[in-house]
Amino acid sequence: MHIGKTLFAQVMEFVPWTSFARIVQRHGGNSGVRTLSCAEQFRAMAFAQLTWRESLRDIEASLSANASKLYAMGFRSAVRRSTLADANESRDWRIWSDLAAVLIRRARKLYLDDAVLGVELDNTVYALDSSTIDLCLSLFSWAPFRSTKAAIKLHTLLDLRGAIPAFIHISDGKLHDVNVLDMLVFEPGAFYVMDRGYVDFERLHAMHLAGAFFVTRAKSPMNARRVYSAPTDRSTGIISDQQVMLNGHYSAKKYPQHLRRVRFKDPETGKTLIFLTNHMALPALTIAALYKSRWQVELFFKWIKQHLRIKKFFGNSENAVKTQVWCALATYVLIAIVKKELQLEASLYTCLQILSVSVFEKTELSCALQTDLSQMDAPDTANQLNLFDF
Repeated sequence: MHIGKTLFAQVMEFVPWTSFARIVQRHGGNSGVRTLSCAEQFRAMAFAQLTWRESLRDIEASLSANASKLYAMGFRSAVRRSTLADANESRDWRIWSDLAAVLIRRARKLYLDDAVLGVELDNTVYALDSSTIDLCLSLFSWAPFRSTKAAIKLHTLLDLRGAIPAFIHISDGKLHDVNVLDMLVFEPGAFYVMDRGYVDFERLHAMHLAGAFFVTRAKSPMNARRVYSAPTDRSTGIISDQQVMLNGHYSAKKYPQHLRRVRFKDPETGKTLIFLTNHMALPALTIAALYKSRWQVELFFKWIKQHLRIKKFFGNSENAVKTQVWCALATYVLIAIVKKELQLEASLYTCLQILSVSVFEKTELSCALQTDLSQMDAPDTANQLNLFDF
């Protein structure tokens, strides 16, 4: 049996604490702090994510039940729910967003060689979308959405190599998705795959001028004239592959260059989809496959809502909510780093499931997260003595 560090302490070793200390100093996170430093606050919030704690009281009770192990896990004193609540309310949420950014940069380097599902490209492929988390209007009045409820939106740019979020913006529910395009710094040569909610020709043209490529769906109806048609093989599902110019006076001013319009009939659903892109050379089927890969960002949102604690919040203020969301995302990326660094075959879901019930165990982390039971030797019963000899 491994008699060293707990699994939780071993996971926390993957956090770049030197960089985190600089972040804390930059934001004055530990100014005037006597108990529960920023490092301990992150540990407590990460513990809540890994073990599916539902409330501050739940966190306090779970940690208090293992008081003898807390010091080795990085806690210098007992974690009180009132102290943790005050820390979430008062300490700048940007501490945790900056930490998540550091972890994201590290994770993206680790997953750089992973292939994009269904597409063979050397370019980076991003999927852009948002997901809404409903809140109670009377408790979260700072996040208006509808007349009767509040909400926050997670605007996410997902790197499809490893499903690592490259950009995240948390807003109230009223911010329209297309406005997020103004916040992005476009990477030349990269593909940005979006649904038709992001179709704004002025912004798409800015992306084109930056040297980036987009793949999106056309809004209906679309006022455009055909300039050129490429030959297609309808048996593949490609109905047409055309270059078009926009007809509308204002639309043509916003996007004065050729667009590529690909009509594709999905053989699974029978629906006809119309894609728009500014990349003229890729095969039409690759354009369709790129848009299909956008579904990965939907799966990402579904995954984090199911497996991270971001639907029930420990505080009601904007700072407390953003702190919890950013700590949850940092924990997600941290486990992705652990998985890659240790070259584990287990999925992120499996890793989280194992950690959720064994964070206090003193086992080697790489062994604890292995799921191949075939390596376990079956007991040899051939030489077993019979207790009763009839």
